Amino acid sequence: MHPFSRIRLLTVLSAVPFLSDMRVAEAQAVAADPGNHTEVTLDQLSVDGVGGNAVGYRANRSRSATKTDTQLIDTPQAVTVVTREQVQDQGFQGVTEALRYVPGVFLHQGAGNRDEVVIRGQQSSADFYVNGMRDDAMYYRDLYNVERIEVLKGPNAMIFGRGGGGGVVNRVLKDATGTPVREVILQGGQYFNKRVAVDVGDRVSDSVFFRLNGMFEDSGTYRDYVDLRRWGINPTATILLGPETTLKLSYEYFHDDRTADRGIPSQLGRPYRYRDNIRTFFGNPDLSYSRVDAHIATAVLDHRFDSGVEMRSQFRYADYAKAYQVVYPSIRSGGAVNAAGTAVDLSAFNNDTPRTNFFNQNDFTYKFATGPLAHTLLAGFELGKQDGITYREDGFFATTGTQTLTVNPLSPVSRVPVTFRNLASASNSRYDLGLAAVYVQDQIEIGPHVQVIGGLRYDHFDFSSTDRRTNVTNSRIDDLLSPRVGLVFKPVDTLAFYGNYSVSYLPSAGDQFTALSEGLAIAEPERFENREVGVKWDVSSTLQLTGALYDLDRFNQRLADPNRPGFFLLSGQTNAKGVEIGANGYVTDWWQVAGGYAFTDARIVSGFSSAAIVPGNHVGLVPFNAVTVWNKFAVTPSFSFGVGAIHQTHTFAAADNTVRLPGYTRFDLGLFYQVTDLVRAQINIENVFDRGYIATADGNNNISPGAPRIVRAQVIAKF
Repeated sequence: MHPFSRIRLLTVLSAVPFLSDMRVAEAQAVAADPGNHTEVTLDQLSVDGVGGNAVGYRANRSRSATKTDTQLIDTPQAVTVVTREQVQDQGFQGVTEALRYVPGVFLHQGAGNRDEVVIRGQQSSADFYVNGMRDDAMYYRDLYNVERIEVLKGPNAMIFGRGGGGGVVNRVLKDATGTPVREVILQGGQYFNKRVAVDVGDRVSDSVFFRLNGMFEDSGTYRDYVDLRRWGINPTATILLGPETTLKLSYEYFHDDRTADRGIPSQLGRPYRYRDNIRTFFGNPDLSYSRVDAHIATAVLDHRFDSGVEMRSQFRYADYAKAYQVVYPSIRSGGAVNAAGTAVDLSAFNNDTPRTNFFNQNDFTYKFATGPLAHTLLAGFELGKQDGITYREDGFFATTGTQTLTVNPLSPVSRVPVTFRNLASASNSRYDLGLAAVYVQDQIEIGPHVQVIGGLRYDHFDFSSTDRRTNVTNSRIDDLLSPRVGLVFKPVDTLAFYGNYSVSYLPSAGDQFTALSEGLAIAEPERFENREVGVKWDVSSTLQLTGALYDLDRFNQRLADPNRPGFFLLSGQTNAKGVEIGANGYVTDWWQVAGGYAFTDARIVSGFSSAAIVPGNHVGLVPFNAVTVWNKFAVTPSFSFGVGAIHQTHTFAAADNTVRLPGYTRFDLGLFYQVTDLVRAQINIENVFDRGYIATADGNNNISPGAPRIVRAQVIAKF
């Protein structure tokens, strides 16, 4: 690397604390000087991901894991932060794409219509959050307005409430900070990729800041007939109501319309000729779609009382109009290609799942001392209401009059007309959830070397579902207690050893709300218990190494009762044990790294009634070993490049372990050139060596081939 580049980078990094102090000093300037801005502090603005919280690929602090502003080294659980710079360098545009390089996180197909992840052997389409508030509808989330992505591993009910058994994914959005922002990003590439994003912000006055993020994309994909069109707009404002009071307002409209694609089937326990079918669509692309229109409004009020108590009150309203329909390799009749390779069955259905969320969170934080003990006490409550509809129609093919159509797997695209009907066995219900929760947490510093965190959350979960055909209502009330205990031992300021125990619950309504049958209404919630120990080492202010060892049990998994149709036995249990190692930040002044290694042993323990799902089976889509490493090297002051590698051993498509998905190794490349101080050009090449591989699945016969070599170009212009 050129010596000047090293000197410049070291100068910038060493100046971060000084610049941060300058910002605080400037923000606290008294308004007596008419040429000065109104009094502003970083604490008041509560800016996440900027102002020293992130340097390159390394984040230092987060409030998501504890609801208080806490250094990551002092947080007793594994947390991986994907910073804005990493997202931009890798050129990914969706949440699940950006999680590819997070150790211990594996992607689920999401039935071709939503984000879905597997964290520590636990699958979820609902454990997604925005600034700590629930964003649980089934859709694909874009990154145009995201400052960073936080993955908090292990049960997190103390902070986030129900669910989150393996972990949660929290997006931190861009704020209006008063700093002038003028940025346009243009992207284009193979398969007619076309995208533009805009980020504009400034001060309206000394007490009102404004920011606008917007995006439009119209792109094809490497899969035949599969394309997408999406756009979003997100204006935000920060209003300084007084020296100790800040109000943040945000509204987002997001639209996503794409072809629903469930991939390819299996044959004889393997993905069907997947290297020949990377592009091949199985089903009817004209009748397969996934659409969402989301309207999301947020208000956040921060206030510091004279007593020293800090209050944060958040209100979030979200309306999701979501519907999808698909013609795909059948689950009903097995869906696999027959042994002779001459036939595969297709099925069809659609789902209409609109949802409206109202949430209000109120956190009160107070710092005080009792003798030698320093406390950060958090108390709060959350109120929520969720309502919506779940409505399913099954497809009948015109040529057969049945729900199954047999096609030749060598020509699997069908144009046969399909009619859709709501069957008596299918969902047609409206649901309503009322939520009330209270929680308390204390972070205690016992001298300079020991910290203890303990918390307890109580959730009152009142769910009801009404069949719209019979008007029969089933309901269930759960009162859940979720504890969390953590210990941090720091022999020196830059090295921490920790232990953590936490519990989460998933009520019988499920990850996504469905019709609450009579059998589900009497079923106890599933319970997740996690034990974790780990180490975090701040090698420098810009590099952190982490390691975690965990043991996670999932109890009360529901099994069909063979003696009482429609009712369940709660004897299902799985266990996940694993090791995770991570690295984020500058290894040297010219080399950045993000990624790590995960060993995950997730297995069936007991209770499953299926003859194929027996104790000892592996949980689906979880490899024993996975390595994900992204490196960025600065060659000159203007030119740098990134090299990424993703390697994982084989997995199984489902817990019956009858379809094996091969392991793979994939390499990615990024080239970055700073044309001027305000313009950067980059090229990203995904799967450089054009490796044919299987990326993920949704059961044994909806299997997604990974992308072939894809080249995308991007220009980032600031003005």
